Amino acid sequence: QVQLVESGGGSVQAGGSLRLSCAASPDTPRWNCMAWFRQAPGKEREGVAAISSGTGHTYYAESVEGRFTISRDNTLHLQMNSLKPEDSAMYYCAANGPCGLGTWSRHGQYTYWGQGTQVTVAS
Repeated sequence: QVQLVESGGGSVQAGGSLRLSCAASPDTPRWNCMAWFRQAPGKEREGVAAISSGTGHTYYAESVEGRFTISRDNTLHLQMNSLKPEDSAMYYCAANGPCGLGTWSRHGQYTYWGQGTQVTVAS
C-alpha cells in the first residue's frame, strides 16, 4: 500500500524559509508526476508545484514562481523562500498525476495523497 508522509511544516515570520519533504513508500519511479498542493481554510485546494518523474521538468503556480523550488531525489522536496502570510495553508504531497502545463494542477487526477503538513507565516 502506497503511503506519502510529509514533514517540515511549521511557523515562520514573513520573509523566512521552510523546506518540506515527502517520503513515499514504496518508492516507485514509474509515477508520472509528483506535486505539492495547499489548502487554506475556506479556499479551494490549489497546485503549488509539480515535477515530472521522467523528464525532471518542473511546474509552478504563478504565485510561488521564483520563491519556491520543487525537487526530488529519493524524497520529494519543496524549498520555500521569501514566505508571505498568504502562503499559510495545509500543504499536501500528491503522486501519480498528469504532468503537463495545463494538467499538473488538477488535484482530482492524483492517485495518492499525504496527510498534510501545516505552514503558518506570520506577518
